[in-house]
Amino acid sequence: MSAESFEVKIGINPIGWSNDDLPSLGGETSLATALSEGREIGYQGFELGNKFPRDPAALRALMGGYGLDVVSGWYSGQLAARTAREEIAAVGPHLRLLAENGCKVMVYGEVADAIQGERSTPLYKRPRFRDAEELRRYGDRLTEFGGYLLTHGVRLAYHHHMGAYIEAPDDIDQLMGATGEEVGLLFDSGHACFGGGDPVAILDKHIGRVCHVHCKDVRPAVMKHARNRQWSFLDAVLNGVFTVPGDGAIDFAAIVDRLRAHGYQGWLVVEAEQDPAVAPSYAYASKGYRTLRALVDGAPREEAA
Repeated sequence: MSAESFEVKIGINPIGWSNDDLPSLGGETSLATALSEGREIGYQGFELGNKFPRDPAALRALMGGYGLDVVSGWYSGQLAARTAREEIAAVGPHLRLLAENGCKVMVYGEVADAIQGERSTPLYKRPRFRDAEELRRYGDRLTEFGGYLLTHGVRLAYHHHMGAYIEAPDDIDQLMGATGEEVGLLFDSGHACFGGGDPVAILDKHIGRVCHVHCKDVRPAVMKHARNRQWSFLDAVLNGVFTVPGDGAIDFAAIVDRLRAHGYQGWLVVEAEQDPAVAPSYAYASKGYRTLRALVDGAPREEAA
């Protein structure tokens, strides 16, 4: 497949400017700054954060003013603790916000029992399903919920995430086996690596279910310290475990090649939570964009950085 037929868009999450889970990181940075800088760099759209309006029309007007698309938005799901019917009742406002702004996927993050937001809890204490039957029931609820989203033109993009039920490569394998095609996979390169896997191998195995892609890089030394010193997820973030594509150890050339060969059509989203006081937002957002743009356009690998 040629580079010209690789129909992807490059977007970004505002987490590099201001962090939802750690408001002290860039909390003073305005949404206008993030949107204007992102557009200047070349990004075509943004995922949502807590500074965006929650009214569909207001969001559409805001983003239209910057010439940017709404890519998607994180949804804090709790299907590990409640029924699909309860989740359907809860998702209404967020689903309308996305659907009325042209989003094709919803980022689903399982927050029931998750420890990703607890700075005092080490990662090894993350939740786990007790047995295969509990996972099967969870998968059934996800499939039902995903089917409901599809009736509104939005596909569930399941975000495997550090500190949650689905973190490690085996977790992803089991989840994909326990759910139907109604449930898509959000492939996150950084979480795949930090979760103990080879991102390219995970992508190869599940590329048929991938409907959304988060592009974050990792710093291996920090990742090793996070495990050995029993850090929490937030402490790992504060210490710089994640960075933008082209600034860490992940092979994004191989990832883009796999997506191109498979005919992936969707978004590549730079999402690398860092402290902007240490990793200046504009400079790192620009580096991430230039890395992906060069790879998508077919430039030689050494030019990507």
